[in-house]
Amino acid sequence: MANYKKPRRTKIIATLGPATDDPVVLEGLIKAGVDVVRLNFSHGHADDHKQRAHAVKELSQKLGRHVGILADLQGPKIRIARFKEGKVTLQKGAKFTIDVGLDASSGNEIEIGCEYKELARDVSKGDRLLLDDGRIVLDVDAVRGSKIECSVVVAGVLSNNKGINVQGGGLSAKALTEKDKLDIKTAAEIGVDFVAVSFPRNADDMNQARALVEAAGSRAHLVAKIERAEALDVLEEMIDSSDVVMVARGDLGVEIGDANLPPVQKNIIRMARDRDTAVITATQMMESMIENAIPTRAEVFDVANAVSDGTDAVMLSAETSVGKYPINTVEAMGRICEETERQPRTILSRHRMGKEFGRIDEAIALSAMYVANHTNIKAIAAFTESGSTPMRMSRISSGVPIFAMAPDSEICRRVTMYRGVIPILLKAPQGHSIDANQAAITKLKQLEIVNQDDLVIITIGEMTGQHGGTNTMKILQVE
Repeated sequence: MANYKKPRRTKIIATLGPATDDPVVLEGLIKAGVDVVRLNFSHGHADDHKQRAHAVKELSQKLGRHVGILADLQGPKIRIARFKEGKVTLQKGAKFTIDVGLDASSGNEIEIGCEYKELARDVSKGDRLLLDDGRIVLDVDAVRGSKIECSVVVAGVLSNNKGINVQGGGLSAKALTEKDKLDIKTAAEIGVDFVAVSFPRNADDMNQARALVEAAGSRAHLVAKIERAEALDVLEEMIDSSDVVMVARGDLGVEIGDANLPPVQKNIIRMARDRDTAVITATQMMESMIENAIPTRAEVFDVANAVSDGTDAVMLSAETSVGKYPINTVEAMGRICEETERQPRTILSRHRMGKEFGRIDEAIALSAMYVANHTNIKAIAAFTESGSTPMRMSRISSGVPIFAMAPDSEICRRVTMYRGVIPILLKAPQGHSIDANQAAITKLKQLEIVNQDDLVIITIGEMTGQHGGTNTMKILQVE
């Protein structure tokens, strides 16, 4: 069962894969506190994702927890082709050509093909190409037809199908591929709660994805993965066109450089929270735990810094999907989050102080948090039809837990992404608001969250059943 007494505020997303296919391991992950599971559509088949999602839903119900499901689309994969011998060793200063017209399996020490045929049009003399997450660096000397002639700047072993990035960005590849469009339909069949779009360039990419998701009959929320350098130039519109943004530090770090990544991560988190959007911090957070049972000190600090900055969720990738210690990893990440959340600076907030509120439900949500942080409030019970009121509340740092009283499981799973929000399946009684107050208090008492004389904030819309209709805040003392 969920731990309602001392809930961790920062959410944990764990990627599913071969390492979690054992039902015992998957149950262990959920018991360890995973809030959202990620289906990585870059690997596996549709049936694999359907089976994993089904297993999560069954175990969640068994354990009495709401666990969100995120489908992560593959997006455009810009990769070199294959070598005759599987790999080559490139020497510094040597000439090496990427030929988009070369046969896919004919690579050697002097040239290699490329899956992305537009590469020869996207790059020009003077560009710097980063292969295999920047382990190999090539400078473009000339582009002649299908051939991109380069010099090796950083040497090493280069093997099949490694990714290509351009330093500073600039590749024209569309965010949504034909595979992605099919995968969106699969995600809708599964009934996922979130769909992540890889390599979006602007709001148009996100709007197109939303149209496809809705056409497939899904109400999933959209996650914009910020991993292209050019996305940073239109960050506000990217955030506003999404429900969640992800700091996807792998490709983003390659394109903008490692030294620029920490301030950019902090800025994305700050902007997302300012604009009432959830934010995920991802990539290599506990990378060493793929092979080791404990994290490095650097990884501990990395997770703690993201929590201090206000991220809604921290994400695990290979650590849980193929790692040796998936349960240990989630437990370790949970401990780091909880300890960091105890520090005073993580529960102070000046969010939107001095700014005018544009909506009544926003005014109620933020007023409730201000009262909670300045009064001895034990819990907040937010009746919600869409999840928007607890989401707005979660933008304010606080040590007071926010309980989203949602009428159906879909909304319960949606709020699993929001920092400090705990879903409770409870439909507001129709009729007098006193009935709703009593229902909320009774539920909180049943879950041993509140006791006699505790103070509780309740927010609700007088016209229940309406999205965005929250217009009432009350402070009640538990009898």
